[in-house]
Amino acid sequence: MTTDKDQSMDDQSPAVVFAAKGIDVTPSKDEGVLKVVKNQGEDGDRPMIGDKVAVHYTGKLINGKKFDSSMERKKPFTFSLGKGQVIKGLDIGVSSMQRGEVCMLLCKPAYAYGSAGCPPKIPPNAMLQFEVELLSFKGEVLTDDGGITRRIKVKGEGYNNPNDGSTVHVHLEGRCEERLFDSRDVHFVVGESEDMGVPLGVDRAMEKMQKGECCMLYLKPKYGFGKEGRAQYKIGPNSDLVYEVTLNSFQKAKESWELDQKEKLKLSAAAKQKGTQYFKAGRYLQAVVQYQRVVSWLEMEFGVGKEEQQKLQDFLLAAQLNLAMCYLKLREYALVVENCNKVIELDEKNEKALYRRGEARLFRNEFSLAMSDFKLVLQVNPSNRAARGQVSICQRNIREHHEKDKKIYANMFQKFAERDVKAGKGKRRRGEDSGVMNENHQVAIKRRRRSQDHGQDCP
Repeated sequence: MTTDKDQSMDDQSPAVVFAAKGIDVTPSKDEGVLKVVKNQGEDGDRPMIGDKVAVHYTGKLINGKKFDSSMERKKPFTFSLGKGQVIKGLDIGVSSMQRGEVCMLLCKPAYAYGSAGCPPKIPPNAMLQFEVELLSFKGEVLTDDGGITRRIKVKGEGYNNPNDGSTVHVHLEGRCEERLFDSRDVHFVVGESEDMGVPLGVDRAMEKMQKGECCMLYLKPKYGFGKEGRAQYKIGPNSDLVYEVTLNSFQKAKESWELDQKEKLKLSAAAKQKGTQYFKAGRYLQAVVQYQRVVSWLEMEFGVGKEEQQKLQDFLLAAQLNLAMCYLKLREYALVVENCNKVIELDEKNEKALYRRGEARLFRNEFSLAMSDFKLVLQVNPSNRAARGQVSICQRNIREHHEKDKKIYANMFQKFAERDVKAGKGKRRRGEDSGVMNENHQVAIKRRRRSQDHGQDCP
């Protein structure tokens, strides 16, 4: 709704309005972007770099000619703030707004389309004005399951990021329900932050950060301290955490393509040992990181001789089998099957792969497939008592499943039969009623005929 104040602003020329009320929101204070607030937003947070923002806007040239409007399209415009997806003036202007705020922005050419313009609608060296409403904003989600969300407070330098195995130096502050429980400078190796008491969520975010960046990380329990919590920090089970992290410096590890085969085997042995250490401690996600390292290093390697090739394959199979075991613990059964299939492609009689795939399929209620896997295990090793027991469990589940199906179908057929009986009774009743009506109709016709015949005898 347009207020009297808004109407008076609209009646004045942009130059007058911005000269009188415009606030310079550029970091360099060169008046490249001036802002006038029309409607105040909600008190509180403002969008940060990387946030996904949704806005409505109308863009005009300085002479008032409209060149674009999301309002006319009746669809909000969304973009990631500070990522160069829009002109610089909009990035700067929107970052200064609060949710629900409506403002006017005046952008000089250097903060708009510059000397090139944007033909045919925007000429070269055009100064632009926008009316913008900030509808919503949310942080950047770093994982497919939504477990880590990042919001950047201070943008880092350049485009270089730590890689897996980098040594990083960070300052971090951890909070749980706004209580500060951890504040320190710490060095750790990316992929091994657990050794320094740093949660997996902070570790996984490192590969997205640049030197000097300061960001907020919002961690779900899976990427924090999990269902165990952390007694040292008085963190209860399944607690959400918030970390403010500043990446002060880092030293990159060699990329896979920079390593020779001997180096890869040495690193793989260390990663396997580290993964086993994490697995025994119940840190299954951290163990996954280590075993995935081995796979990434070795899956494309080929040994010079038969002995070397066998050594590479043994390392690779062990890593994939261990991944399958980790995913069983994490109840990620599709990933268990995927890793077991990779092992079976290389070794079709691998007892552990067949057994673990059977377990995953059993948990997914794929009883026939699971039983087939356990029977294959018994073909490889007839004395595997666990597999024999699992076959019996599968058979029992299949019988119970069939019994349930029988009951379901029996009840279904019973209902159909009862419905058919009711329908038959209804038809007979209608038939009887129809017979009575026909009989009454015939009697009425006969009476009318007799009456007519009698009438003809009268004078």
